[in-house]
Amino acid sequence: MDFSTASFITQIAVLLLALVLVHKPLGVYLERVFSGTTSSAPERLFYRLAGIDAGTEQSWSAYLRSVLVFSAVSILAIFALQRLQGVLPGNNGLPGVDPWIAMNTAISFVTNTNWQTYVPEATVGIFVQMCLLAVQNFLSAAVGIVVAIALIRGIARTKTDRLGNFWVDVARASFRVLLPIATVGAIALVIGGVVQNFWSTEVVNQATGITQVIPGGPVASQEAIKVLGTNGGGYFNANSAHPFENPSAFTSLFQVFLILLIPSALPYAYGRMVGDRRQGYTVAGVMAALWLASTVLMGWAVASGQGTASTAAGGLGEGFEQRLGPAASSIFAASTTLTSTGAVNVAHDSLPPLAGGVAMLNMMLGEVAPGGTGSGLYGMLVLAIIAVFIAGLMVGRTPEFLGKKIGPREMKLAALYILVTPTLVLVLAGITALLPDIMANAPAAGPHQFSELLYAFTSGANNNGSAFGGITSSGPYLSVMLGIAMLLGRFLPIALVLALAGSLARQRKIPESAGTVPTHGPLFGSLLLSVTVIMTALSYFPALALGPLAEGLIK
Repeated sequence: MDFSTASFITQIAVLLLALVLVHKPLGVYLERVFSGTTSSAPERLFYRLAGIDAGTEQSWSAYLRSVLVFSAVSILAIFALQRLQGVLPGNNGLPGVDPWIAMNTAISFVTNTNWQTYVPEATVGIFVQMCLLAVQNFLSAAVGIVVAIALIRGIARTKTDRLGNFWVDVARASFRVLLPIATVGAIALVIGGVVQNFWSTEVVNQATGITQVIPGGPVASQEAIKVLGTNGGGYFNANSAHPFENPSAFTSLFQVFLILLIPSALPYAYGRMVGDRRQGYTVAGVMAALWLASTVLMGWAVASGQGTASTAAGGLGEGFEQRLGPAASSIFAASTTLTSTGAVNVAHDSLPPLAGGVAMLNMMLGEVAPGGTGSGLYGMLVLAIIAVFIAGLMVGRTPEFLGKKIGPREMKLAALYILVTPTLVLVLAGITALLPDIMANAPAAGPHQFSELLYAFTSGANNNGSAFGGITSSGPYLSVMLGIAMLLGRFLPIALVLALAGSLARQRKIPESAGTVPTHGPLFGSLLLSVTVIMTALSYFPALALGPLAEGLIK
């Protein structure tokens, strides 16, 4: 299967044009949703049923408690209902889910990771798929968005300890942003050939007399929010390589568009909310530069096909969906690992070694190009604060970010944010690598065995959810360790971001002066780009050298 450079360039151009066209309109809409004071009828009903006072705002600590309580209750409910699947309607004749798998699945969907240790069509029925997992796709995406909005409010507001109301923000994100866009997306996917029904079909092979069951289900509706919310959990085990989830080159590119849609529009909303659109353009420009560079690098690595497996096979083939081709798979793989999506239309374990390394490096960058729904923006804003601090050191001035001083407290919170994920990945992967019985769950030999392990913990701690398919993670040890990585990788950064937002909101705004370092434009954008690469990726280079880089150099 040959790599088509013309198809690769054309698809990138079409995708960028579509994202540019919707960048401003969607950004304006997002800003109006979260800056407005009125509530829709569904939102008012939700407030009454939940006993929420929509007019009361919360401090950063109260906002965080709401996030944690909401997420903890969601995990417990999803775990319990998976275990009770056998007695629930819509179970497709399937029993309750194994407790280790149920625990890992509950954590993964609540943390927006969507790591799947199970075969969906053989493990969970329509009820679990539609009423638990698809619903959580909306809610976990909404949590990421509202945390980013809380940080923006912390930057924009002065002399206050209020960041908004978590419950109001989640309702607005769900009812006004995710639900309408996902509905339109689902309709487009159905038109494109994605399955949407509530039954399976039995087909009898006339030649052999064997009856085959063709699985069905509400696939398009789950597929739309799977990609829009940068979730990634597929209705079928093959994920977006399955023809019922992703039947054509059009639906493949449309899914990438949905993946990048909200994360790429949020910077425009950020610029409007802080009163300086140049700030949003700078952040969006850095995100776009990283995305384009990574996608081109992924395309080159796939096209070159370096590595012993590709050489032995005589080129690309195994693991690549023939209907889509390697060009589309390169764009999809780069986009899903640069965000927190984790959806795949190619088996990442079948990528050439250097391409697999690019996928890992994308996650190790912190998934900020443009990142997950909300998480990409708040990650980039933390990096912008670090960039401002470095610039302040270079000019000998107290660093300021949009009129707020970046003091010791703010820098400690930003530094801890940067350290959380690398520490989780390297420590947990290192511990696991010392356990021979557990390493047997990654059956590959040599450097690729370590690559499978490193990819798993990188994916879990960064809340991505994709995997090198060779690893088996449904046992107790890896289910628990990956669950810990997902939980801490999600909620420790959120806690630090909300604490940072609270610290910034309490400050008064300092007027600009001749010595103020501008945080917009090409110069600051270049600094932010450098800081993103240096502060996040370099932590992992020694580990990458033991896995995908070593594989790629083996002849």
